[in-house]
Amino acid sequence: MSPDKPYRRFWVYTGIVVFTALLLLPFLGAVNLFDSDETNYAESAREMITTGDYLTVQIDYEPFPEKPPLFFWLQVLSMKLFGINEFAARFPNLICGILSMVMLYYLGRQLYGHRFGMLWILSYGSAILPFFFFKSGIIDPWFNLFIFMGIARFIFYLDPARETTRVSNLVFAALFFGLATLTKGPVAVLIFVLCFLLFLVSRRFRISTTPSHVVLFSLVLAVVGGSWYLFQAIHGNTSMIRDFISYQAQLFSSPSSVHDGFFGYHVVVLLLGVFPASVIAMKSFTKKSESTELQKIFRLWMYLLLGVVIVLFSLVHTKLLHYSSLAYFPLTFLAAWVWEKWIDRKIEVSGWQVALIYLIAFLFGVLAILFPLLTEHYQWLLDKDFKFLGPFTRAALQRDVHWSGYEMFIGIFLILGATVAAVQILRRDRRGMLILHLVVLLYVFGALSVFTGRVEGYSQRVAIKFYQSLKGQDVYVNTLGFKSFAHLFYFEKAPSDEDDSLERLMQDELEKDAYFVIKVNKKEVYLERYPELEVILEKDGYVFAVRRAAPSGP
Repeated sequence: MSPDKPYRRFWVYTGIVVFTALLLLPFLGAVNLFDSDETNYAESAREMITTGDYLTVQIDYEPFPEKPPLFFWLQVLSMKLFGINEFAARFPNLICGILSMVMLYYLGRQLYGHRFGMLWILSYGSAILPFFFFKSGIIDPWFNLFIFMGIARFIFYLDPARETTRVSNLVFAALFFGLATLTKGPVAVLIFVLCFLLFLVSRRFRISTTPSHVVLFSLVLAVVGGSWYLFQAIHGNTSMIRDFISYQAQLFSSPSSVHDGFFGYHVVVLLLGVFPASVIAMKSFTKKSESTELQKIFRLWMYLLLGVVIVLFSLVHTKLLHYSSLAYFPLTFLAAWVWEKWIDRKIEVSGWQVALIYLIAFLFGVLAILFPLLTEHYQWLLDKDFKFLGPFTRAALQRDVHWSGYEMFIGIFLILGATVAAVQILRRDRRGMLILHLVVLLYVFGALSVFTGRVEGYSQRVAIKFYQSLKGQDVYVNTLGFKSFAHLFYFEKAPSDEDDSLERLMQDELEKDAYFVIKVNKKEVYLERYPELEVILEKDGYVFAVRRAAPSGP
């Protein structure tokens, strides 16, 4: 190794950190937290700080058994540094984005070299959903990072060329799976076990390991992953553990009326949300041989992980965008693998792939052009009387959201850039693939920067302003007819022994006013059911009402 290589690697890693931070940091806290996941998690972290209880995950000051505490601890640390606000709630995922990019380069360099590491970063970083989730305040980026780091270390453990580091790789694998379990639950272990069983079948149940290694792996995983659950059991909080197990079982077995979807939902999500990697990776299903055993094993595991995630979460009745987000890692790996083979003239990108790439890019470009046009000239939509435009959506379209008219150039830029890239790729010009990824990367950065705040303006901003206007007042605040956590976070609800259940707030005499937010489509139902409600404002699809406190005595 030449003496300048460590020095060069230092600057490569520094460049990755700076470049990722420059992409993710702008406007990180400029938009209100979105209901319900972002506000849910940020509120749980806020309540930890408010109560001083950092071992119990709570929401509305009641135990919240759906999630373990690790991600909330990260948000608490961030809020201690930056205050309780949107930036602090999302900052942990910015750090996760930086670590993820560093990890991808490290793994890529270990597997194939410097060029592959850079291609993997570009493949992952230019995709739409990975970029979006790193600028959010949800759990999944950290959960996915820990799982993938655990899988990578376990693959290194299986590599016969790494005999001297086998034990350390095994310990680190178990450690990362344990951290994933502390982040979102034992589904991390389930995913690993399913992949491992399929790997065993592919190897006809022949792998090199020892009983002591199995015990060591299980012990580290149990100590790290089970520590919080054990602590809860020791302190008699067995009901929380039972509720957590019940929630996990319900998640896999019971459909959600709000988040249901068709069986192939996640295939479509990955195709569009991890574009252009999703299309490029289609060419990876080939019998092209690998140079080393590690490359062979790693690529096999990427196929297995991608398949397990898609099938597992297609079977889960509840369909949410981020459930299949772990698949971003193997999908972008396979795309980078194809990209590198294409550069070396070992694989051809088919004409139909180029056509599909251009079609999807054109679709996203047209959406970026039409969205501001249709929402700015909403009367056309309202006059058409489309069935999907319910009362709340119709009111939302009429909100005062400013469009400059220049937003459509983001879509035009993507279409023109994709056109140039497609022509270059068809000509076998190596710059074509690079142009494609850079154009999509800039499109995603621009679209998220420009559209996110405006979408938030259409969806919830007026309600959040209402919650904030009541902050510090001695009143009750709640919602009627829809689930929300925003009123807890933006009203900054304080802990109290008072019974503020909806049943009491609607039926008993009150010693202080109770304010409610109702969506306009449920207005008549709740005003008829609770005639004591006094409407104080109706705006942008929301109805704001109050039930006054009982008059004090003479």
